[in-house]
Amino acid sequence: MTALRQILRKPWLGAYAGALAIWLATIAFTEGLGGGGVLTAALSFATFSVLVAIGQMYVITLGPGNVDLSIPATMTLAGAVSMKIMDGSNAMIVPGLAIALGCGAGVGVFNYGLIRLLRIPPIIATLSSSFLFLSAAISYSRGLRIKPPPLLADFTTWILWGIPLLAVAGMVITFVMSVILNRTVFGRTVTAIGQNARAARLAGLPVDRVRFATYVMCGMFAGLTGYLVSGFSGGAALNMGAEYLLASIAVVVIGGTSVAGGFANLPGLWGAAMLLFLLVTMLNTYGFGAGIRMVLTGMIIIAVITIASGRKPSG
Repeated sequence: MTALRQILRKPWLGAYAGALAIWLATIAFTEGLGGGGVLTAALSFATFSVLVAIGQMYVITLGPGNVDLSIPATMTLAGAVSMKIMDGSNAMIVPGLAIALGCGAGVGVFNYGLIRLLRIPPIIATLSSSFLFLSAAISYSRGLRIKPPPLLADFTTWILWGIPLLAVAGMVITFVMSVILNRTVFGRTVTAIGQNARAARLAGLPVDRVRFATYVMCGMFAGLTGYLVSGFSGGAALNMGAEYLLASIAVVVIGGTSVAGGFANLPGLWGAAMLLFLLVTMLNTYGFGAGIRMVLTGMIIIAVITIASGRKPSG
C-alpha cells in the first residue's frame, strides 16, 4: 500500500490520466472508430514535443527566469541548413545530422554569450536571438523546400505494430537524459543550481560551466528536432517551429517540472505531450472551428499549467 501511495503521488500521473480521459472521450464520440490511429499519430507528434521539451526542461530547472524562447528559430535554421546540405542524398544523412546539431549548439553558445557576457535576462536574450536566427534561415533557404533523403523520411514515418519507430527512439533518448539528470554530477548540479544558485557556487560547483552546457544542450535538442521534423514533413518550412514555443514550455510544466526551478520530471513529458496533441484532436473531432479550438486549447492549457504550478514537488 505504501508503494502504491508513492506511485499515486507522482506529479506526472495527472498528465497521463488527462491524456487517457481525452482519448476515451474522442473514441466515444466516434464510436470506437480510429482509436488506434489516433494513438499512433499522438505518439509520432508527441515525440517532437518531448525532444524540444527535454532541452527546455533542463533550462527551466536552472531556476526562475531561465527559459529558451529561441527554440522555434533554432529548429527552422537547423532544418533549413541540414536539408540543403543533404540535398536529398542518403549518403549525407549523418553529416546532415551533425550540421543540425552544430547549428543548435551554435545558437546555445550565442544565447549564453548574451546572458553571461552582456548580462541580458534569458527571456530577452533568447527572444532577441530568435529573430536573428530566423532571419538567417530565411536568407539561407531563400524559400526553397528541399525534400529530405528517402531513408530519413522512412525513419521518421516508419510504424511497426502501431508504434512509430521515431517514438521508440525518443523514449530511449528520454531514458538516457533521465539517467543523466538523476545519476550524474552534471544533472545533479543543474538541480542544485535551480534550488539555490548562490549555495551551489559557494559549494564549489561549476555553476557557469553547467549553465553554459545546459543552454548549448537545449539548442542541440532544438536542432535535432528541426532535423527530424523536416524529414517527417517532407522538408524544412519557415514556420515549422512556431507551435513548439508554447508546447516546449507547456509540456515541461504540465509534465511535473517546477517553474521555480530545482525540480525536474522527465517521465511526465510524454504524458503532457500526448495530452496536448489529443486535446487538439478531440476538439477537431467534435467539429469546433479553428478560432474556438485555439481559444479552448489556450484556456485548458492555462488551467492545467496553473494547477501544475501549484503542486508540491514529489519524486
